[in-house]
Amino acid sequence: MTIRVGFLGTGFIARTHRWFLEHASVDHRIVAVHDPDTERARTFADRVGADAVAEEALLDVVDAVFVTTWTSEHERLVAAAAERGAAVFCEKPLALDTASAQRMVDAVEASGAVDQVGLILRFIPQFLLARRLVRDPRAGRVLAVSFRDDQFIPIQGHYGSDWRVDPARCGRGTLLEHSIHDVDVLQWLCGPVHSVTGALREVHGHRGIDDVAVARIEFDSGALASLTSIWHDIVDRPSQRHVEVFCDDLYVRMDGEPHGSITWQYTGEPQQELTGADVAHDCIEHADASAADLVAVPGGAMFNPVNAFLGAIVTGGPAPLPLRAALPAHRIVDAIYASADGSGAVVRL
Repeated sequence: MTIRVGFLGTGFIARTHRWFLEHASVDHRIVAVHDPDTERARTFADRVGADAVAEEALLDVVDAVFVTTWTSEHERLVAAAAERGAAVFCEKPLALDTASAQRMVDAVEASGAVDQVGLILRFIPQFLLARRLVRDPRAGRVLAVSFRDDQFIPIQGHYGSDWRVDPARCGRGTLLEHSIHDVDVLQWLCGPVHSVTGALREVHGHRGIDDVAVARIEFDSGALASLTSIWHDIVDRPSQRHVEVFCDDLYVRMDGEPHGSITWQYTGEPQQELTGADVAHDCIEHADASAADLVAVPGGAMFNPVNAFLGAIVTGGPAPLPLRAALPAHRIVDAIYASADGSGAVVRL
């Protein structure tokens, strides 16, 4: 079975998923693409040997569609694909708010189609290893997490996503558009969230677009996390995540990128460190992920999120990270915004 794939949106993130598809082990072919920018659509189509077509025409000829447009279009396009019974891979954030995200989940689940969300940190070996470490009984309780994420504002450089400063298309700024990844992986590591507080700044002067966000997150377990998300103008600095986790009897320090390092130490044991591809191989050895999904990236390796999606289409699903998995992160992000908009009041979930 050759899976016929289409792309709705052919910008930066579509190119990223095209690269994952090029390294996928499941038989597929990109047959159609659509983008409001017809020249960009034609360039993408020529690159993959597909046709640049209208939305409706695309949905007529595909088995699976990647929704990689600006955020405000996700709900409409996911609903249209689900109505046709096509499998859907939708980029994060799913929608401008939790209510819209819930409607998207309802639509795909009613259709019975395979669906997956692009919360890519769960496929990065450093986070997979960190999750295993904190779940080891030797670690004890998670006490606190310090999470800093910085990136140059993505309206410039290789991103070139000018829509990310238009609230009508993106909703909000760095917390929703970028750090929903971070919020997702924090609750994946530490469990359900009890309450949050937040503070925002709009340093670049784009109204409604936060470019500095600081959140305090309290988990049901009693653990606390601080999240700092920054959009700056240092275009020579790559996007970076620095994370520290403190448990009763475990310390973890990591760079949350496929080429990064992770250092850890349990009480009474020597410090250990792995870097780059060695982290991925450790995850394979401990059955955190499959060697079949391993893909090399500059300086390291990660696990291909597209393999699982395509594989689920072949087998009839479900995919390992369906759209429903993004709802907790959406609820947490909405609560942080509510807190910040309310002068830092505590918001309980």
